[in-house]
Amino acid sequence: MSMANAVQEYARTLTLRTSAHYRAGPFTVRYNPGWELKYANYAIPDRDAEPTVNDVATLIDAFRKRKRLPRLEFLPAWAPAVEPALLSAGFTVESRAPLLVCAPEDLRTPKPVEGLRIAAPATATEFVDAARIQHHGFGGTGEPEPGTITWLRSAAAGAGVAALAALDGAPAGVGGCTLPVDGLSELVGLAVAAPFRRRGVGAALSAWLTERALDQGCRAVWLEPGDADVERIYAGVGYRRIGEKVSIALEPS
Repeated sequence: MSMANAVQEYARTLTLRTSAHYRAGPFTVRYNPGWELKYANYAIPDRDAEPTVNDVATLIDAFRKRKRLPRLEFLPAWAPAVEPALLSAGFTVESRAPLLVCAPEDLRTPKPVEGLRIAAPATATEFVDAARIQHHGFGGTGEPEPGTITWLRSAAAGAGVAALAALDGAPAGVGGCTLPVDGLSELVGLAVAAPFRRRGVGAALSAWLTERALDQGCRAVWLEPGDADVERIYAGVGYRRIGEKVSIALEPS
């Protein structure tokens, strides 16, 4: 199996292990009851799925019954017939992001950032600080949803890796790595607070998280960067492209 397909199988397996996941036609849906963030709620097609018009309608209805945006994240090559079927149903592509991986031999240590401290959040205040940075970093306003804190607590408790970066004592960045499955882990939710961007915090955080996931026995850590600038940061610590991932949604009319 190629590394790209192994990553897609990883994402599907992890979704199947979540307590609130459900099936809708040839799709597995990751559903977070306490977390409305669209990135925490999405479907993955079965490998080589060829969904019918009724299958797509069933998927849309399932999302809407749960008051979530109908949305999917997957590798087009994993199921080539899915994207055309979704486009025909009115879905639009949100993004096409490169898929990056880092193996132990590829990881590089970035330049140190003076005054930066990175550690797993431990106190209630640290978890709230971390959740707030992540919430705002991904476009949220106000206070974070409970699901953000729950995920960070789960990662810090041993189901993955979580990190909070502080620069000169002020909360500056957050990120995590998911539960390892078959030697793979995903680096997710990395965000840097606006006042601390372009100061090396993101590179330091990504390297710290990747190193700890690899130290748990992972053969590789994968991620999808938000844009070309972010990809360059990850490339600087050793991540390389292996494929492409599409995010596609049915926006309200």
